[in-house]
Amino acid sequence: ARTAALAARWRGVWRSTPLVLVDTHLVSSARASTPDVIAAVSRVLAAHQEPFRCVHLTWSRMGAYQAQLKRWLRLLAARGVQELVLVNRPWLREVPLPKTLFTISTLTRLYIGVWKFPDAAGLQGASFPHLRELGICSVAMKDGDIDAVVARNPALEILNIQGSMKGVHLRLVSHSLRCVQICSFVMESVSVLNAPRLERLILSECLNPAGGSCIRVKIGNVPKLKVFGFLEPGKYVLEIQDTVIMAGIKTSASMMVTSVNVLSMKVRFGVYDDVKMVPAFLKCFPNVEALHITSEKCDQLAAKFDLSSGKRLVSS
Repeated sequence: ARTAALAARWRGVWRSTPLVLVDTHLVSSARASTPDVIAAVSRVLAAHQEPFRCVHLTWSRMGAYQAQLKRWLRLLAARGVQELVLVNRPWLREVPLPKTLFTISTLTRLYIGVWKFPDAAGLQGASFPHLRELGICSVAMKDGDIDAVVARNPALEILNIQGSMKGVHLRLVSHSLRCVQICSFVMESVSVLNAPRLERLILSECLNPAGGSCIRVKIGNVPKLKVFGFLEPGKYVLEIQDTVIMAGIKTSASMMVTSVNVLSMKVRFGVYDDVKMVPAFLKCFPNVEALHITSEKCDQLAAKFDLSSGKRLVSS
């Protein structure tokens, strides 16, 4: 009886406390069904009348539950949720991301995964005015969608992108971005055109587009960029301002990014075409204080090179 009285007392405290909800915490076993989890989440969201601080919805297959998902998002918007992680299952990017998501103006952190992104043109200026961190993971998107999302979020500081986005030419223009990380990705090009506050640009585990072509990486106005990597000769074509960096090119001031002091590279030292690009890349970042180079495996026979010039050394 005493325990029951204590539980009843705490029930009111729980309902008046900003909610942190992680749907996987509602799962009793790995065999839990989607309908059970959907019902549990619906009960929690309906019962809690106070603000939601953080909500993670990552367990369910939402393809057959679009109506429930839209209702959840309306509740989250009404309760002023600040952090939201929204991932669909299984790993098919055919379920459309509800446009209702873009009515949640209180979000400060948002991660979405395994969805089909709605037509950005149809969002009619929808934005997240307080969003500081955005993660886009394995989302089917069209060319220009990410650009539009970034441009509409004036407070965005951190952008994380992961997954294949074939046909996408990323063009970033933002006065708020400070960190961009793109990993395990396929894109046609990545252009940072104007990002005056950007400090970190990390490109990791690049997967070449169809046909084995290189990904063009263009660096524009980034006066505060401090950390840049991983440059991979043979996978990236580097363009600074309007100049494509090639082996043996004569470096001018317009081709230098003098703010970078940490540079990372992945180099196949057995591939001559890759090695000869190393001096050209290094000349573009004259103020580097920490240089991280990872040697990539290759099937070609290694040779000796002069890294200062990129020339192959021939034994007599």
